[in-house]
Amino acid sequence: MSLSIFDLFKVGIGPSSSHTVGPVIAANRFIDALKEQQRFSQTTRVKVNLYGSLAMTGKGHSTDIAVMLGLLGEKVDEVDPDAVEGLIATIYKDKQLMLNGEKAVQFDPEHELVMNFGESLEQHPNGMRITAYDSAGIIVLNETYFSVGGGFVLGLDEISATDTKANEFNEPYPFDTAEELLTQANKYQLSISQLVLANEAVRPNADTIRERVLNIWHVMSSCIERGCEKTGELPGGLKIKRRAHKLKQDLLNHPERSLQDPLTLMDWVNLYAMAVNEENAAGGRVVTAPTNGAAGVIPAVLTYYVKFVPGADEDGIVEFLVTAACIGMLYKKNASISAAEVGCQGEIGVACSMASGALCAVLGGSNSQIENAAEIGMEHNLGLTCDPIGGLVQVPCIERNTMGSMKAINAARLALRGDGEHHVTLDAVIETMRQTGVDMQAKYKETSTGGLAVNAVAC
Repeated sequence: MSLSIFDLFKVGIGPSSSHTVGPVIAANRFIDALKEQQRFSQTTRVKVNLYGSLAMTGKGHSTDIAVMLGLLGEKVDEVDPDAVEGLIATIYKDKQLMLNGEKAVQFDPEHELVMNFGESLEQHPNGMRITAYDSAGIIVLNETYFSVGGGFVLGLDEISATDTKANEFNEPYPFDTAEELLTQANKYQLSISQLVLANEAVRPNADTIRERVLNIWHVMSSCIERGCEKTGELPGGLKIKRRAHKLKQDLLNHPERSLQDPLTLMDWVNLYAMAVNEENAAGGRVVTAPTNGAAGVIPAVLTYYVKFVPGADEDGIVEFLVTAACIGMLYKKNASISAAEVGCQGEIGVACSMASGALCAVLGGSNSQIENAAEIGMEHNLGLTCDPIGGLVQVPCIERNTMGSMKAINAARLALRGDGEHHVTLDAVIETMRQTGVDMQAKYKETSTGGLAVNAVAC
């Protein structure tokens, strides 16, 4: 499987990469299919069926809103979060939508957007079917899509097919495992980030790689700023109050505490992660890193590097994000970054692993120390469940990002204190995560039918 840096880092909207970003992309793809098959003009009605986790937590994850945005033709990296409420209200009022912004078709969300609770498609727990009808009620197109985590979307033929595009861009240093990655990097005396940048350079728009990577950082940084400014309650009914603004003001108003308590630095890292995930929970613009539910970990650890590590610069920012993407590729290729498949170990755990290795890299770690840091970051997230209360990406998700950020910093420091030799390899821990996800009961995999999602309510 050939992956890009920008497959792991996508600009989108909250609150979920699999449940919000993915469905927008799937609906966009359906419109493209209608046009390619010259059936767009025939379409007078569209119906959407959601299955598995997309149905079970669809309302809390804004999957219904995402589908409608995608059918309107909105692009996930361009949609204005402040305009969403008005767009959706118009659909409910008119019981129709402007398909791709061009053609009015029947779409009453109460009837044309069906949550099939308790029913899952066999290929993946995040499944959806979109059907277009003509004026006589005859189906003109029926497509099935799967949102497989991190904003990746596969059609029925794609998810069932054997991968035949292992190195479609003729990458100079192809790798599928951490062992292959280290072998290639050491053989050619390259750092991990140099190797990945060389592979990226054979793809389209190679001359803008650095610019696009720095734009990812800009979006992350802007998200932290917005999250620190906003106050009030998060949407969804749990009445969860935003905390980032108050925490920042408290830190700024009492700078002397940092002299009395050296662990005040932890408060700043917590702030960065919390700000991002409060924005995500509110449907704001975030970077899928590698998912929305875990979107705060990498920005928080990268901001720690920028603000607290002497000598931090743009070269370091690029190295951090490229190294993080490389580690994320290994999980995507060999396991999963979908909580609906493997629980939150595939989201927070992977983000922690990515951030651990990336921080180790910019702090001067060797390739083997980077691999060690990434392994530590996941090893201590194995078995982490996904049990969001009310199906919302709020509790325990927001605080879980702060914990993942602190684990990542500690993992990098542990690896840097060693010589790169360690008993458990990154490949072994990735395979362990995959097996653990297979064994995990479905109620702990983003269905909100187990764990905190039921016990916190009872309390």
